[in-house]
Amino acid sequence: MVAVGGDGTVNEIGSTLINTDIIFGIIPKGSGNGLARFLKIPVNKRKAVRLINQMNVFKMDSISINGFYYLNMAGIGFDAHIANLFANFGKRGLKSYIKLVFKEYMAYESACYDLVIDGKPEKTQAFLVSFANSSQFGNEAHIAPLAEINDGLIDVCVLNKFPKYKALSIVYQLFTKRLLKSKYYTVYKAKQVKLTSETELIAHIDGDPINLDKKLNINMIPKSLNIIIA
Repeated sequence: MVAVGGDGTVNEIGSTLINTDIIFGIIPKGSGNGLARFLKIPVNKRKAVRLINQMNVFKMDSISINGFYYLNMAGIGFDAHIANLFANFGKRGLKSYIKLVFKEYMAYESACYDLVIDGKPEKTQAFLVSFANSSQFGNEAHIAPLAEINDGLIDVCVLNKFPKYKALSIVYQLFTKRLLKSKYYTVYKAKQVKLTSETELIAHIDGDPINLDKKLNINMIPKSLNIIIA
């Protein structure tokens, strides 16, 4: 089965194939194409089709969040806030996304979350928390530089509250795989994560916004999808 589209479309089709023997291919046609870029699937349509015909099949992990499956990335905080607004923004594309980020950034406030990471409690005031399977949101923005898609572990990426003047430095580190050097960034490796918030949560699942309750349960599903890669 083949998905033609971005991460949302890839999720919509790929999530139905988890724990089946069906082979999954991707022809990237989205704004960010995070999973496809991580797997080195060409964004050129003809090259992507040729890759599918080579049938190089790989078993990758998937993840569930409150019963919803995803393949690439889920999260809460600023990126989920932007995903929610971007869904109704009108014109799609990277330029529109960047415009929205700059518009919303100054007014956005970090929030407090209680995390339980493989049974260990952590408390944080975070700008965002990502639960990553691959390394990137899309467009080479790497929130989880060390992520591997078949290690059986979720990369729990916490970008803590930081001064507004540090924003450009954080963005630079995000696009150069250097976030690990930031004192505002922490990553945990886990099979299971629980998160509690004082307020109802807006999350994103593979880039698409979703309203969830105050508690999240995130679980790794190791080597659960047969996907064609480069």
